[in-house]
Amino acid sequence: MSMLIRQATAQDLADVLQLYAQPAMDNGKVLSLPEAEQQLAQFSLYPNYRLFVACEARSDAPASAGRVVGTYALLVMHNLAHQGTPSAIVEDVVVSAEHQSQGIGRAMMAHAMTQAREAGCYKLVLSSNQKRERAHAFYESLGFQRHGFSFQIEI
Repeated sequence: MSMLIRQATAQDLADVLQLYAQPAMDNGKVLSLPEAEQQLAQFSLYPNYRLFVACEARSDAPASAGRVVGTYALLVMHNLAHQGTPSAIVEDVVVSAEHQSQGIGRAMMAHAMTQAREAGCYKLVLSSNQKRERAHAFYESLGFQRHGFSFQIEI
């Protein structure tokens, strides 16, 4: 399959919300389209927070016009520690159920690594639910290593 990974626009949000609605992600509990548009607008308030989409190329249209089959968000953060070297966080990685195991997630993570490297980041991190064993194996196959512990608190 031919595809393009590009920065998402507001026109992509309906497709992105469908990806998030999958049982393995948010199980149908997603923002409304107007709420998602407001959230995407908030991304621009951060210097380096972007939403990316993987688009399936159609034979009759450019890849940028193709169907959205995957998405991820990337935040590049500036730091005072580590001699000011930035770090990056990947969030909300999802591929449509029918397109999984076709290299789309691998391509998106390679894209995220390139974006982080080009931004001068010293690390790229992500977190994954402990129950998602297949996802863990996938990330490890890309060279990610389990490191430390992730903590959260409901507030």
